[in-house]
Amino acid sequence: MDTQKKILIVDDEPINVDFFDVMLSKLGFLVEKANDGKEALEKVKRFFPDLILLDNIMPHMSGWELTRILKNDPKYREIPIIMFSALDDVKDKIEGFELGVDDYITKPFNFSVVLARIRAVLRNRELYAQIVVRESRLSLAEELFSDLKKNLHDFVKNIDELDEAKIRRHVVEFDARIEKTIAEWEQLKKGEIGLPQLETQIRDNLTEE
Repeated sequence: MDTQKKILIVDDEPINVDFFDVMLSKLGFLVEKANDGKEALEKVKRFFPDLILLDNIMPHMSGWELTRILKNDPKYREIPIIMFSALDDVKDKIEGFELGVDDYITKPFNFSVVLARIRAVLRNRELYAQIVVRESRLSLAEELFSDLKKNLHDFVKNIDELDEAKIRRHVVEFDARIEKTIAEWEQLKKGEIGLPQLETQIRDNLTEE
């Protein structure tokens, strides 16, 4: 986690919001605050946090309602959520996880535990993002191979019917397709860490959990 992470704290109890604001800011996180679900929804759109600390029981819009809205929106569904609740009920926790909550902490909470959970969730998301990048690059390579194979087959099949101009056009199209894929490949590669580092992060993550 080399870049400064943004955390949105959503709670209708000012003492909790202020406490986490001070503590997390001191640790280098960028913090934004909201007092209820409706305000949080607007802050998500403007602040686009890396993680949301979300109280469950709030006026106007509950934590569950906000989670449901975010998880149903493709733009925001990947933002991880750690939910706070005064209820230590297994059924409530299961419902939260089914909605897409990443972790669940029961009040009263210990800050050291909350911080450990925050870091664990952020690590998990970073690892997931790295896997997605690698899958995307593999998909690009497979698509390029499939396209070139098909085009080459059609080219060879109809070569006797092609004049010099058509042959030249095919070559140009092949070249453009390859260049486009290389550009997309390099763009994905910018956000990718080396495989040895990724393997180390996965092992460390499994060990800490």
